[in-house]
Amino acid sequence: MTELSKPESTADSRWRALLPDLAPWRTSPDFRRLWVAGLITNFGSFLTFVALPVQMKELTGSAVAVGAIGAVELVPLIVFGLYGGALADALDKRKLIIWTEAGQGVLSAVLLVNAVLPGPLVWPLYAVAALSSALVAVQRPALDALTPRIVRHEHLPAAAALNSLRWTVGGVAGPAVAGLVVAYAGLGWAYAADLATFAVSLVLAVGLAASPAAHEAAKPSLKAIAEGARYAWSRKELLGTYAIDLAAMFFAFPLAVLPFLADELDAEWSLGLMYAALPAGALLVSLTSGWTSRIHRHGRMVVLAAACWGLAMVAAGAVHDVWLVLLFLTLAGCFDMVSGIFRAAMWNQTIPDELRGRLAGIELLSYSAGPQLGQVRAGGMAALFSVRTSVWAGGVMCVVAVGALAVCLPQLMRYDVRSNAHAVRMRVARGGAGGG
Repeated sequence: MTELSKPESTADSRWRALLPDLAPWRTSPDFRRLWVAGLITNFGSFLTFVALPVQMKELTGSAVAVGAIGAVELVPLIVFGLYGGALADALDKRKLIIWTEAGQGVLSAVLLVNAVLPGPLVWPLYAVAALSSALVAVQRPALDALTPRIVRHEHLPAAAALNSLRWTVGGVAGPAVAGLVVAYAGLGWAYAADLATFAVSLVLAVGLAASPAAHEAAKPSLKAIAEGARYAWSRKELLGTYAIDLAAMFFAFPLAVLPFLADELDAEWSLGLMYAALPAGALLVSLTSGWTSRIHRHGRMVVLAAACWGLAMVAAGAVHDVWLVLLFLTLAGCFDMVSGIFRAAMWNQTIPDELRGRLAGIELLSYSAGPQLGQVRAGGMAALFSVRTSVWAGGVMCVVAVGALAVCLPQLMRYDVRSNAHAVRMRVARGGAGGG
């Protein structure tokens, strides 16, 4: 080998080290199937994610009405998230995924029918938002609990990064396409495309292997839910991940006011790009996520990333140029994905299988209830003050809250996957073997 070729070889090696680790994809057929099904569903769901608030804005012209979508989603999310976690521990996870996916398809059909009426109604939008939230709350714990069963223990951080990549690809393409579809074809076409994606993903989900309950799993009940809550309370580093994400999303999640921000910037054309900016930033991190497997202090990364998310929102609310707004929203998406990858790694590598569903239900509340409450906060502050104030002040409150939580939860800052007792116990119990 010549001296000239050595630097090139080193550079190639460093570049490959940044690329996503595809080990879960190569070693688990069920992971591949679930990944593709999720990609298709996410694309369609993001079409509706953009179309629904746009339709509400057209029908009501009210930022409060748009923000109220998050309010009606919150109660089903709390109730069914906790109970859905207990169901995921007690029932076959494959069946839960199939039935909830079918239900989501039916709700997309309802939105389509309402959109093509001569006079679309407002109440079906709220009703579908609430029912969809309930189905997501039941399905998500089953999906999260299934991953440690079908992926080798040492590949779980890579699986978290690949799942994030799946979400961000749909998150970038869905809103960008939705903005064009809604503007030039109409809301009905966005809902119709979402319905088609649910049909395809349902076919893929049927091919998953059965995933029955663990022998130690408790039957779904309030007692079983309480058992999961007690375990979560005993794990202060896990509580830290929940609290940090909840604070970041509640104080600095601006999606409810983006339609109004685009209007204020006299850039209505940018709305789809604004919705796509957050997942675009997440996609950048996912595509270069190879470095995450070499990080061991996951808790510190969660805190740092959440604080930077808040700072990016401060900047997005302060600037007046639409391209700078898009830039800072993209940076926010980068930091949110970093936080998400390390939160998922901590959850998947330390929680016992018989509690995985119930803890996934609690996780669902932390990373889903926060955005729903955040939409209410964003819409309310925009109505009381201004759209910009809602965005930048939320970012400031996020940074303050994250800093306070980091001080109050030292176990989160000390977490190290190499030495944490729960991580070591799970590593020994699984012996590096795959599940399923």
